[in-house]
Amino acid sequence: MSPDALSPDALSPETLSPGTGGTDPTETLPERAEPFDTLAQPWPARDDVRITRVRTVVTAPEGIPLVVVVVDTDVDGLSGLGCATFTQRWHAVVAFVEQHLARLVVGRYPGDIEDLVRLARLSGYWRDGPVGNNAISGLDMALWDIAGKRAGAPVHELLGGRVRWAADTYLHAAGPSVGATVDAAAEIVDRGWRHVRLQTSQHGLGTYGSPQIPGVSAGDPYPHGVSTSEYLTTVPRLFAAARDRLGPEVELCHDVHSRLTPSQAVGLARSVEAYRPYFLEDVLPPEHWDRLPEVRRASPVPLAVGELATSVTDAARLVTGGGVDLLRCHLSAIGGLTPARKLAALCELSGVRTAWHAPGDTSPVGAAANVALDVSSPAFGVQEGHEYADAVHEVFPGTLVAERGWLTPNDAPGFGIELDERAAARYPADLSPHDAWAAGARGRDGGLVFP
Repeated sequence: MSPDALSPDALSPETLSPGTGGTDPTETLPERAEPFDTLAQPWPARDDVRITRVRTVVTAPEGIPLVVVVVDTDVDGLSGLGCATFTQRWHAVVAFVEQHLARLVVGRYPGDIEDLVRLARLSGYWRDGPVGNNAISGLDMALWDIAGKRAGAPVHELLGGRVRWAADTYLHAAGPSVGATVDAAAEIVDRGWRHVRLQTSQHGLGTYGSPQIPGVSAGDPYPHGVSTSEYLTTVPRLFAAARDRLGPEVELCHDVHSRLTPSQAVGLARSVEAYRPYFLEDVLPPEHWDRLPEVRRASPVPLAVGELATSVTDAARLVTGGGVDLLRCHLSAIGGLTPARKLAALCELSGVRTAWHAPGDTSPVGAAANVALDVSSPAFGVQEGHEYADAVHEVFPGTLVAERGWLTPNDAPGFGIELDERAAARYPADLSPHDAWAAGARGRDGGLVFP
């Protein structure tokens, strides 16, 4: 049956009149049924609080477009904030929220979080994907924020309360050379961090996570292309230098960024085994995630995967299929806090840990949602960290700040994050530069590599 057959028009008095179905409708319907608003509150709520408006605020105080959804209610001063940041396609997320999502939930009771986010997900018929999930995440997190404010409690208490005081984090160390990267890592460790991610440049415009340096192979079809063999020889040297400089206690991480084959991934893991990495991240592209269990069985190094998951189902299969040691989804790309708390429970029951994605293209609201999960879930492993610029703190009062690598949640009701919309307007968002970078991420033969 077409989903249009179930639209509100299909429930008009004419279509509900006797004689339209295969059974005798006169036993259950009056001769002419009254119109029925399927978008109205479907059951009695415990009070009269209702959603009155759903809107977006887009701002780029660090030059990275951040999308925040604001859910307003008919209670003066009661509204919620949610992260809907899909930096590369933020215009599409804004349209989804304001043109499609708002009409589904205005007039509804904000406490029915599960029903509202299920409605938002199922109503489009074709489900999931980063645009839709980020829009839904903005709604979802905003509803949790409202729930905390109404209860007078921080969101982590609504999730069951603390199982730890703070979340341990890691920061990114990057440089154009192995030595420069290790110097950056040492500075992070000297400031108190116990975990650090290492990324160093290679020749070519497709370098990930560190400064770009020009290609040197002028005779190649694409002179600015990257080389997998150069990458596979550079990373072991990077780990060796870092372990020698930083000592045995510091936890070392690295992001492959989805560019290897299964056999190459296993080879890389074995080449750095002696340096005891905390994890290797995204060794395979999501198109090849079905091969992760065999890679994990052969790898002596823990694997962290999930940043590119755009459905809670795909993320769950990483856990149940045995392909991951640490699950590190981008919360807004899977639909928000509601699906993520279910994944955290699944990880706990499966012996997998969490390491939620949270670089600069996660808003402070999304970062607060991460930490609410971190301190309330026994499955927590480590939290990706980002030190926000002063301008971000201006736009988002209450933004969390790590102290010597430890992140603690706000004790204020909800997420404890505010939004100064006047300040946000001073930092307008432009299109992300990611498209241009991805277009240049090619091998020396000119073929595109996974960005």
